Amino acid sequence: MAKNYDFSELKRLINLNSYTKNKLGVDENGKIFITWMEELGFESVSHQRKEIGNHLLFKSSQDEGKKVLLLGHLDTVFPPMSFEHYHDDEEWIYGPGVCDMKGGNMVALEALRNVHKEFGEIKNIDMLLVSDEETGSDDSKELTLSLAENYDYCLVYEAAGKNGEVVTGRKGVGTFFIDIKGKASHAGNEYIKGINANLEAAHKLIALTELTNLELGTTVNVGKLEGGIGANTISPHAKLTVELRYTSSHERDRVLKGFAEIVKNNHVEGIESELSGGIQRDVMAPNEKQLDFLKKIEEISGVKILAEQRGGVSDANHMASQGVVTIDGFGPFGDGDHTIHERAEKKSFGERIELSTQILTAFIQGKF
Repeated sequence: MAKNYDFSELKRLINLNSYTKNKLGVDENGKIFITWMEELGFESVSHQRKEIGNHLLFKSSQDEGKKVLLLGHLDTVFPPMSFEHYHDDEEWIYGPGVCDMKGGNMVALEALRNVHKEFGEIKNIDMLLVSDEETGSDDSKELTLSLAENYDYCLVYEAAGKNGEVVTGRKGVGTFFIDIKGKASHAGNEYIKGINANLEAAHKLIALTELTNLELGTTVNVGKLEGGIGANTISPHAKLTVELRYTSSHERDRVLKGFAEIVKNNHVEGIESELSGGIQRDVMAPNEKQLDFLKKIEEISGVKILAEQRGGVSDANHMASQGVVTIDGFGPFGDGDHTIHERAEKKSFGERIELSTQILTAFIQGKF
């Protein structure tokens, strides 16, 4: 099937720079999708943004039956002139976003085209394309969460695994900042009059790291440490930038409690500490409803569906956190994402389009 798939439309998207901060490019990517989706009868709802690309919701007509959202993103991580342009060989396509996730968006589009061709009308299937996933979905997060209540299922079109695996679990992630205020003094003449923020930061760095539990998949990483003025001055300020990743809500709560205690309990007398930041994407944990959904997909497709869990996050985390039955990884297989070696396997496009067509056909027929 893949040999007959025309990649010219994907080539058009890849040759268009869609770096998250390139609003013009991201919006142009979106305009192309608006044209394609409206040809299939979708209503386009554009959530306008000034600094980043517009988020796009494509709405089909609603009827009785289960509702499904197809979820993707328009942006890539590559600034203009850094990694651009489509090229291919017999087995692979190379280019920015080919697997993360312009290729995935095209898989979803082609499946919708197949369903539209078969039934003439698409019902109960919507599609959301956000513009800022690669920078953490800080702007689109609230939109995605607010839409979740409208859907029973969500299919996310990030890249498939090497053996066609879909994704049933993703770690939750949060970024936090601890600002530490001390008091400056001359390190030679008035050493004891100072309040050393750097010393407090060192104590807190160790305590934060000790919250890690590798057996449970929980990691706490102080990725950045800033502080002080110079060698001859007791440091009056320091700042820790901390990332938390976790696989369960229990671990999330344990670590957040630990953060609060570490900030509250200072080792250096006179120090003031403040915690800010928060959870960006909550955990996507495997569950029984998800397993039942996979079994139903296997029945429909006649194919064994392999699954995996990943440490990286996506907007699947948002939908799953709201109780929507969510499965990720319906895009093509690819690797090298976020590098200049990004590529996607040609044959996987046909395989994933066929699988999504079968699933969406079953939704139209009321089999879920």
